[in-house]
Amino acid sequence: MDLKIKNKIAVVSAASKGLGKAVAEALAAEGVKLAICSRDKTRIDETAEYLKATYHVDVLPLVCDVTDQTGIALLKEKVLEHFGACHILFTNAGGPPPGKVEAFSGEDYKKALDLNLISTINLVNAFLPTMKQQQWGRILASASVTVKQPIPTLALSNVSRVGVVAYIKSLALEVAALNITANVLAPGYIMTERVKQLLEDRSKKEGISYDKAQEAILEGIPAKKIGAPADFGAFCAFLASEYASYITGETILMDGGMYKGLM
Repeated sequence: MDLKIKNKIAVVSAASKGLGKAVAEALAAEGVKLAICSRDKTRIDETAEYLKATYHVDVLPLVCDVTDQTGIALLKEKVLEHFGACHILFTNAGGPPPGKVEAFSGEDYKKALDLNLISTINLVNAFLPTMKQQQWGRILASASVTVKQPIPTLALSNVSRVGVVAYIKSLALEVAALNITANVLAPGYIMTERVKQLLEDRSKKEGISYDKAQEAILEGIPAKKIGAPADFGAFCAFLASEYASYITGETILMDGGMYKGLM
């Protein structure tokens, strides 16, 4: 299926691994030109070379810490200098440390908000003007199933990602008439390096094997499996497509049925 986004320009943050890399690859497969960033220069350069060699698209690798507003301003400058536009923005950042509510100080929560919420706001502020000018844009914010169903051992994530939903919903209302959509992706357990680390942490903390830790997670997932990054990437590519122009302001779960609520 041709998603009709060939030669569009996408900015994908935290793209050297995990969900960000999966999204970058899915977009590259559709012929999208990419600006990808990460804090790790070696890994982002390696990812760029892989995408170029595999999909034959223009890929601009950049080093950026999305918690640094100055770094985002420089990212914007380099993207617009190289490509002249941005049509698709995928906001993403690493998850904060696991732990329960009382394990963290106010400063810990502030850092988590900077990582997940403020970085999203600053990235959107950087690239929204060019989307408005061209009257075409797709904003995809990566969050977590925790915005619908908090996970007890992920207190920082539970708190810091809910604001992303409120922000994206507010944004969607304001820009819909300009052919710009804004949606939140709320994945459950997708087999990224972060999820593997969470399973290892649970294994050590509870004194059980890695396999037992995974089995415990699967008990709460009706699909009885952990999701694949490629599936997440493909879903994001569809939401970035012409065919998704009437989907906006939504928080869309991809969790194998893990969320038990109705709304």
